[in-house]
Amino acid sequence: MQTQPRIVIIGGGTGLPVLLRGLKKYDVDITAIVTVADDGGSSGRLRNEMQIPPPGDIRNVLAALSDVEPLVEEMFQHRFKTANELSGHSLGNLILAAMTSITGNFSHAIQEMSRVLNVRGKVLPAANRSVILNAEMEDGSIVSGESKIPFSGKKIKRVYLNPENVQPLPETIQEIRQADLIVIGPGSLYTSILPNLLVKELGQAVCEAKAKKVYICNLMTQAGETLNFTASDHVKAIYDHMDCAFMDMILINNEEIPPEIELRYKEELAKPVQFDFEKLSELGISVVQEKIANLEGNVIRHDTRKVAEILYSLLLK
Repeated sequence: MQTQPRIVIIGGGTGLPVLLRGLKKYDVDITAIVTVADDGGSSGRLRNEMQIPPPGDIRNVLAALSDVEPLVEEMFQHRFKTANELSGHSLGNLILAAMTSITGNFSHAIQEMSRVLNVRGKVLPAANRSVILNAEMEDGSIVSGESKIPFSGKKIKRVYLNPENVQPLPETIQEIRQADLIVIGPGSLYTSILPNLLVKELGQAVCEAKAKKVYICNLMTQAGETLNFTASDHVKAIYDHMDCAFMDMILINNEEIPPEIELRYKEELAKPVQFDFEKLSELGISVVQEKIANLEGNVIRHDTRKVAEILYSLLLK
């Protein structure tokens, strides 16, 4: 009996769920490894009050991979707007917090919710406990907390975790070792992607894995994280934090961003990522360029259908 090709996707934030919605339509074995460094909003409050890992990024990934009635997913994602302690919390975050309290274990809570939501694939936290993301800035100052780093107004030199020796789940390492394709991103470079790879055993497993490894480059730069970064700058920043140069390929968008959208992003000090092919080639990375941008209102996102199609074709090669 032929087994499904295995794909592991590592990330967090808004980019990961967008990608997973397209990928779950294919006959592949999906494992999503999700950051637990978030400390803002509802996740941050639950993390502090209940001493649990932040549930927000996990919740969004569970919703993206779920196969339930749209109303059930909408309920899971519902955010309360009341004038009391429920305000700002999403129901899914509260359910994950309750399930963690019942089972006594965050990863068990995710497994139980995966069953309830009929999740297509596995969702694993990068670690089974909260971590604090710290950033050392170029002026030597330290900013502590994932939500504070992009707003420091300073250039990031490096990010690191506290505790530094946090352990991944054994299942996470096993999935990375067995993968046919490992996908990094898309997502905020320093606050969504690197917090996963900085879990030492997890990062080491990615380095050593036999799978093809592809980086989905962000469409736009991000003020406070990647201001004026080129595509190779993104890759170099990841390599600077790792013990190896591990990427085989990078997926980039070769479509022009509409001028009015570019102008709106300019107000946020963001602009389309420039693709410096020569430097990427020097890094030994092959470039896959396609029209992979999609306009949602006045926001640019990766085209989930197109990116999923490309990743699936890589699995078949």
